[in-house]
Amino acid sequence: MSGWEQSAITIATFLPAAGAMVIAMLPRDRDRFIRGTAVVVTGAALVVAVAMLFSFDFGASGLQFELDVAWISVIGARYHVGIDGISLALFELTFLLTFLCAVYSWKVIPKPGKTKAFLALMLLLETGMAGTFIAFDLVLFFVFWELVLVPMYFLIGIWGSANREYAAIKFFLYTLFGSVFMLLGFLGMFFQSEPHTFDIIRLQEYAAGGGFDRTFQLVAFIGVFLGFAIKVPMWPFHTWLPDAHTEAPTVGSVLLAGILLKMGTYGFIRIALPILPDAAKSWAPWIALLGVIAIVYGALACLAQKDLKRLIAFSSVGHMGFVMLGIATMTPVGINAAIFGMVAHGVITGMLFFEVGSIYDRYHTREIAEIGGGMMLKVPYLAGLFAFTAIASLGLPGLAGFWGEVLALLSAFSPAEGLSIPLYRTLMVFGGIGTILTAGYFLWMLQRVNMGTLPDRWRDEAIVDVSRVEWVAWAPLLVAILLLGVWPRLILGLSEEAVASLLTLVGLG
Repeated sequence: MSGWEQSAITIATFLPAAGAMVIAMLPRDRDRFIRGTAVVVTGAALVVAVAMLFSFDFGASGLQFELDVAWISVIGARYHVGIDGISLALFELTFLLTFLCAVYSWKVIPKPGKTKAFLALMLLLETGMAGTFIAFDLVLFFVFWELVLVPMYFLIGIWGSANREYAAIKFFLYTLFGSVFMLLGFLGMFFQSEPHTFDIIRLQEYAAGGGFDRTFQLVAFIGVFLGFAIKVPMWPFHTWLPDAHTEAPTVGSVLLAGILLKMGTYGFIRIALPILPDAAKSWAPWIALLGVIAIVYGALACLAQKDLKRLIAFSSVGHMGFVMLGIATMTPVGINAAIFGMVAHGVITGMLFFEVGSIYDRYHTREIAEIGGGMMLKVPYLAGLFAFTAIASLGLPGLAGFWGEVLALLSAFSPAEGLSIPLYRTLMVFGGIGTILTAGYFLWMLQRVNMGTLPDRWRDEAIVDVSRVEWVAWAPLLVAILLLGVWPRLILGLSEEAVASLLTLVGLG
């Protein structure tokens, strides 16, 4: 292994943290230079991540860019990092979205007097998110997992809307509550393994050899389930999400929807399923049921929303329900669908939050009734992009939102051996009903916001259309929405070998 392969993953992950330290030391009055530094640092990290993409062996199923060295010897924790087809797309998406957020923040940033702190926290958040997808030691995974909690808490609590303190505390407490149980599950895995280890690969191999008894797996799974399910968030643990999204600044909402929610679903695939396979199979029908409830509940909740941002927040509950349904089938099709759905949701919903943020900057309201329609007449480019992204989110064939949903439903038709086929096919039907409801609330939203005559209150307002900075920040996501829709192999080709290897390891391949 070359020095580049050993160091690239660490450089990409910790470069934003180093950038955050640099920004923290810059003079407060150098606002423009601070914003430029954030763009350069996130851009450099993205360049390293893209270079890794070109060096990646797409035909291999094992870890690449792997580095495994001693870290905290007294407890046996190691700095074990690497990447495979399951995590690669999410790793790349982390750097892309954060760079686009830095570009967007060049012109649009809440409370300009606190630019330095805002961007430093955003860069620290980037390191935590990226690190979660490369960590192969449970202690290291937990450190990165918890690292994202602090910057997101302050991004919501300082730069959020009117009820920001309530939303930030609720986000913090919910996530911390789940993390405590997740850590207990991790400690149980450590003490039950022989020899004791926090290494995820060794724990997977130990579990594959029948090392963990069924009773322990069932108990430990509850712990990790709570940690991951709250982060997803699965119904009924979702109640922190609408508040956090509604009150967060635009950049916070983009990163929360685009990356943070995926940390929970990724944890199910990387840790819960392969290390606790018997328990995962026992709990899978319940997870599938909760996923489908989330699909239908999220759609019905969206139909009742009056705030654009809150509507999109509830749509995330439904979309992540499809991801969990795919994982709960425990099949290659289902897990590949889940990975595709994670990436597609990150691109589409991240774009939707960008657009709603820009609508708010122009109209100074997110209330659908106050906007009153007519956006196609006043800001045709912004309205057109909003319609395009909403249609992608409802799952129109040919756009990115289609494949994750349809493959998840398809996987429910033939779940893994031992799972109830009648139950899963019933859930597939209700999931299909959820897609119809999803189309209904998005189209109704577009009718009330984009269409109709222009209200008198906006007729003489000088509202600008999409700016150059917004075009630059949004163009990659718009291209990705179209490209992933017509060429799903871009993601499925990355993940299929790694998913097949994972399922073979747990006896489901």
